[in-house]
Amino acid sequence: MVRSALDAAIVAELAPTGKLRAAINFDNPILASKDPVTGAPGGISVDLARELARRLGVAVEFVPYYAAGKVVEGVKSAAWDVCYLAIDPVRAIQIAFTPPYVVIEGAYLVMDDSPIHDNTEVDRPGVRVMVSTGSAYDLFLSRELKHATIVRTTAAKDVVDACVAQRLEVAAGVRPALEADARRVPGLRLLPGRFMAINQAMGTPRDRAAAAAYLRDFIEEMKASGFVAEAFERNRITGASIAP
Repeated sequence: MVRSALDAAIVAELAPTGKLRAAINFDNPILASKDPVTGAPGGISVDLARELARRLGVAVEFVPYYAAGKVVEGVKSAAWDVCYLAIDPVRAIQIAFTPPYVVIEGAYLVMDDSPIHDNTEVDRPGVRVMVSTGSAYDLFLSRELKHATIVRTTAAKDVVDACVAQRLEVAAGVRPALEADARRVPGLRLLPGRFMAINQAMGTPRDRAAAAAYLRDFIEEMKASGFVAEAFERNRITGASIAP
């Protein structure tokens, strides 16, 4: 509960409506999911939101999204108070990020008979790379790829199917999701290694300085105390690592 003027300022910034509105991106199954029976939200981002709300002494309200780009758009309408997104300089114009708490590998997926066998072979003329609009890897590849062409679809869950349907050369995404797609769709293989490290962090609108400072300390404590490690185990997270 609020015990000081500083606490009151922090709560006012993190829960201006009286609740902590946490943006949860269900398009990233590593961080968030829904119970198939009850529909209740779960995952490490949900666990962190609940713990933060408990410390602030307020209720938590989950604001669902199904694309990272849509979460970022929510800043303009003040639709949420905290979010769980990959750190990116474009997003950081509007969002104040904490240090990362999870690191996920960005990987490429190609057809079995593709002549591409290494990440360095992707950025070539004639290569089309399918990504999810506004995702961390879309933002990264938009800056880094100089010769390949980026093709976009709305949701990360549709990237591989759209890539196959359009007969594109490469699908980009988070490694665990692409591994699942490779098992689901015959004739696909992942390229070895990663093309980027996707650093997942908490964030709050950039104009909330007190909230941003509090969240930075909160995330570091959650890592140091073992809370993040326990959430990894409880949610059976694979294909990602705890950020140092």
